[in-house]
Amino acid sequence: MQRVTIYELFDIFEEAVKGFPPTLVEHTYAWTKSPFFTLVSTILSARTKDSLTITKLPALWERAKTPKDFMEIKQPELEPLLHPIGFYKTKAKHLIQLGTIVHTELRDIVPETIDELVKLPGVGRKTANLQVSVVGEEPAICVDTHVHRIMNHLNYVQTATPEETEFALRAKLPVDLWRRANRILVLVGQHLANHHQMKDPNNILNQYHLTSEETTPEKQS
Repeated sequence: MQRVTIYELFDIFEEAVKGFPPTLVEHTYAWTKSPFFTLVSTILSARTKDSLTITKLPALWERAKTPKDFMEIKQPELEPLLHPIGFYKTKAKHLIQLGTIVHTELRDIVPETIDELVKLPGVGRKTANLQVSVVGEEPAICVDTHVHRIMNHLNYVQTATPEETEFALRAKLPVDLWRRANRILVLVGQHLANHHQMKDPNNILNQYHLTSEETTPEKQS
């Protein structure tokens, strides 16, 4: 098993996922060039597979693009556009509230910092980090289940929850890798190393060991 640095491992992973389509949020921003609609897609993707969420976005984009559009749409009309996305009724309510606040209070400008984004309806730390990592300039590291699972599997961190992993990575992972982390590791987790694939000794995650300086002390090998 080859020993590599975290930089080398990210390069290996990036090469391995080159042929896969971009993540949902990257796709949305490249397609719409809209920070607001990108935030909408990020909210919708929470606890829902990207493969489902992406099928709902074109019709939603046709009906509502701007904060004003979302402020004015009625929940009974919005809900069918989101169904069967997870928690679609709650998300519909949050999106209407979001559109209202961004249009009336923020003059249609989506906040660009994590601290400001988490004040908005439906936006938690994961959503805020993902939005900033794709759209904003502030360093951000979004930790979903893929990032949490993979970084623990690699013994880079030892954490119990994605939120714990975020703060552990903020303290340890070089800042210039933060934006790459979610993009690369999500694709690895989705296409190359899901929960079952990780158990295969020939899986990509099991072909490399991080250098002892980078693994957690309790699990060094």
